[in-house]
Amino acid sequence: MSFFIFVLGLIFGSFANVVIYRLPRDQSVVRPRSYCIQCKKQISFFDNIPLLSFVLLMGKCRNCHSKISIRYPIVEFLVGLVFLAVYKHVGFGFSLFFRDLPFVLILIIIAFIDLEHRIIPDELSLGGLVLGLVTSFLNPELGIVSSFIGAGFGFCVFYGLAWCYFKVTQQSGLGGGDIKLLAMLGAFLGFQGIIIILMLSSISGSIVGILWALWNKEKNLLKTAIPFGPFLVVSGLFYYLIGNPLWLQFMIPI
Repeated sequence: MSFFIFVLGLIFGSFANVVIYRLPRDQSVVRPRSYCIQCKKQISFFDNIPLLSFVLLMGKCRNCHSKISIRYPIVEFLVGLVFLAVYKHVGFGFSLFFRDLPFVLILIIIAFIDLEHRIIPDELSLGGLVLGLVTSFLNPELGIVSSFIGAGFGFCVFYGLAWCYFKVTQQSGLGGGDIKLLAMLGAFLGFQGIIIILMLSSISGSIVGILWALWNKEKNLLKTAIPFGPFLVVSGLFYYLIGNPLWLQFMIPI
């Protein structure tokens, strides 16, 4: 079963790459079939096998020989690994396919879109929010009420932080996409998760931001612009897969 879940992750990782490329460009994620972004020629089935085709083609398009972005195999492999980790975490069941795997897939897509385009599409954040609320009954440890509380808490807290940041710096460093993403995380992980996610993402984001500013020799650290979505995603995945049982048992028995 583990092998099946990993292969399923590779397949959905290939689809994630389509979404990452097309959604920010307002293109359909269903049609047309996958094509080379350079020569626009449709990719055959045998050249579109996750990971394997990239290796066999040596990272180049069969038709025009242009380089294929390394992001494609990275996303495919990452989704495969995360799917496997989720399966080991929650086990086989209805919730795995209709709540947990879609949750982490949306998070990974959001992270890479935010990295490349510095936007978080509403189709993903709000769609994920609705999914988290509707399927909350599948997680008896969370429940419907806690899911709604978590979503509201995530939205309100981050909205307040964004407002304070704007008042202090007179610039909108925290975007609306981040607010909706945190609401989505709250719907899946509850308000306890939001507290930990904010702590982890703020610390890691600050460290990376400072290092990035020093590397680029920027004098004003407040003007250092880096997407915050990936830090929320990584922190959310960490809490979901590793931190949740540890913190709930030993640190925040709320």
